Amino acid sequence: MPTAANLLAIMPFPEIDPIAFSLGPLSIHWYGLAYVAGIMLGWYYGRLIAANNKLWPGDVSPITKVQLDDFIIWVALGIVLGGRIGYILFYDMPAVIESPIRAIQIWNGGMSFHGGLAGTTIAMIIFARRNAIPIWSLFDIVSAVVPIGLFCGRIANFVNGELWGRLTDVPWGMVFCNQYIEKTNGYCPGDDFVRHPSQLYEAGLEGIVLLLVLAVLIYGFRALKAPGFVTGVFVCGYALSRIFVEFFREPDAQLGYLLGTNWLTMGMVLSTPMVLLGIWAMLLARRQAALQH
Repeated sequence: MPTAANLLAIMPFPEIDPIAFSLGPLSIHWYGLAYVAGIMLGWYYGRLIAANNKLWPGDVSPITKVQLDDFIIWVALGIVLGGRIGYILFYDMPAVIESPIRAIQIWNGGMSFHGGLAGTTIAMIIFARRNAIPIWSLFDIVSAVVPIGLFCGRIANFVNGELWGRLTDVPWGMVFCNQYIEKTNGYCPGDDFVRHPSQLYEAGLEGIVLLLVLAVLIYGFRALKAPGFVTGVFVCGYALSRIFVEFFREPDAQLGYLLGTNWLTMGMVLSTPMVLLGIWAMLLARRQAALQH
């Protein structure tokens, strides 16, 4: 017997196979391709920013294209290792302790943005010191391009039918299950209820909106001339977007809600300090820029 929510669902979840293509026994998933696309597109955009001397303090870019090319390996390792370790620590530690092999099974839970951010930050600090690059300027370049990767990743989450939203009766709600998901990865929530497509909410806010805001600041207001300001806007903007979407996103099953029956989630807990950190970075950047003038 269909529920009222089911009857209102006018946007069926697309029948997309999470496997993009196969090469013999090797299956290439859209999720993996999304990571590659995000890193490569971010690298290309980062090169454009680095090559524009007029955007930087003293009209001189602090990083060369060659250095940025070398950095892509560092950032890729930071994202993958930090993202996976972060997911294990924040969301899946009991299961990994019980079955250590689960740590390398990225299809069981995937990656954590907050862990990837920590891994990338460590990679940036080490790379900047080894190459005598101002650390805040390197942070700014990476912050400017990260929304591209976030957009690609959230679209991949949607294709996989994972990280679905809470129950809803909005007309654009979806039932997150199809024959491909059932056959390949079992990510179906196990019911026929209509849910928010929260992955698309995140793709829009963390990806498109944040990318455009940062681009306007960089090209319209020359925000890179105050090293650290773009980083602060990104960190604060991502955190606020994530906290907002958490009200529509179903929490991870193994954690559930941390307070009450529909309130605090781990995503909110991890994102709240980022708001304060982002504000601090913006204020520090403005203060330093004022002293130099």
